[in-house]
Amino acid sequence: MTKKVIILRHVDCEGPGYLLEVLTRKKLPFEIVKIDEGESVPESTADMLALVSMGGSMSANDNLPWIAAELTLIRNAIDQGLPVLGHCLGGQFIAKALGAQITANPVREIGWFDVRSSDNSEAHRWLAELPEKFEVFHWHGETFSTPKRGENILSSEHCENQCFAFDNVLGFQCHIEMTQELVEEWARRFKNEINPESETEQSAELLVVNLQSRIDNLNRIADKIYERWISTF
Repeated sequence: MTKKVIILRHVDCEGPGYLLEVLTRKKLPFEIVKIDEGESVPESTADMLALVSMGGSMSANDNLPWIAAELTLIRNAIDQGLPVLGHCLGGQFIAKALGAQITANPVREIGWFDVRSSDNSEAHRWLAELPEKFEVFHWHGETFSTPKRGENILSSEHCENQCFAFDNVLGFQCHIEMTQELVEEWARRFKNEINPESETEQSAELLVVNLQSRIDNLNRIADKIYERWISTF
């Protein structure tokens, strides 16, 4: 049986994005579980090379029937030493599975904002080849506390916990997986959710300014992080 990277998708337009390009380039087999289309969360990790949980518009605190199953799968994968990666809601699921709290962030962050690396051993291990500060994409209203097993390795001006890490586990609040197509689709589909009067929410028009250059820079950042994560397989 060929083991695969299992990717849990919660919303049709929040797929693995650039991560898929990296996995394809590395010739790593993967399977996207489309929870948004009614597919079930896997019960077993037997054929799992690694586990990825993507973003979504729901809350990690919602009482949806599949959330408990996903939290159990995440805990099992971590307990078995499998590499685990979460983006935004997926990062919150990992944190919650490990006993951390998911709460409202002081403000919503939507758009392109800088994150800054922490000064600790996990940050040095994961981010050593990256600038101390770099721009990433954000779209969230909630945030996680850092699990006891993890260290916070990234923060932004308006959200203290942007990523935690330990062993081969990474949980992001921000989005490093974005492609030009994803940003354009989110800006188009969700523009009415944005409050452009807020200094932390960029309008749909601002989201796509200098987009190709921003995506190129973000992909270079993501390459370093994803390749470091893949090296733990």
